[in-house]
Amino acid sequence: MGEVASRFRNLQLAETRAEVLRRLELAAEPAPRDIGGPSWRLMLGELSALAEPIRRQFRHTEIARTATPRTVMLLPGFATHPIRMRYLAHQLERAGHTVKRWGLGFNLGPSVENLALLEGRLESLAARAGEPVYLVGWSLGGLFARELAKRRPELVAKVVTMGSPFSYNPRANNAWRAYHLVAGHRVEEPPVQADLAAKPPVETVALWSPRDGIVHPRAARGLPGERDREVALRCTHLGFAWDPEAVAAILRELEPS
Repeated sequence: MGEVASRFRNLQLAETRAEVLRRLELAAEPAPRDIGGPSWRLMLGELSALAEPIRRQFRHTEIARTATPRTVMLLPGFATHPIRMRYLAHQLERAGHTVKRWGLGFNLGPSVENLALLEGRLESLAARAGEPVYLVGWSLGGLFARELAKRRPELVAKVVTMGSPFSYNPRANNAWRAYHLVAGHRVEEPPVQADLAAKPPVETVALWSPRDGIVHPRAARGLPGERDREVALRCTHLGFAWDPEAVAAILRELEPS
């Protein structure tokens, strides 16, 4: 039995090593010649997020109570946990909205299984609310939100994406190498069928920023026909989850048109 267990462990180790090497090869692929992400100057600007917990101590934001409370599901960005959207959730709750997490923990990329779990989560939230749910997705979370709305439009009131790369080119960002390494597949070859640029059959709003240091503005802004509206902000990519301008924009999207 000891020899069998040892062989099994060695086989597992070899498979793990092979998978790590495969992912490293994906991450080392050459960048597209004519397509790239934001400049390194903008990328460095993302470091300003490190000071946000300090700045927040001196910021007091007035939040008006809404007359039309919504049920909102927040979907986190790539490799982030819902806790990174806790500040945004708190501000929406101050306005009177009911805010729910997506229920999957860290966002490590799409799979058949996690999309099915999200559908079930959406169904449950809509049933409890007695009305369609508002989906607010940050970066990769916005791609999940758009795909959910395509699959179950009757359960979704509106989709709001924040710096989400649904248009242009899937490698027009500074995170695709990290994505290949973590998710284990190319950004243009997800393990689920998806036409990222196709607009969901519900109202869809794209928040984007020319100061985004991760995702190219053309990818997050989209083209007419790929979203209903686009709104330009002046925050960093990481700032979509806490910048006062971003919070105000999302609160406006939760109000009646």
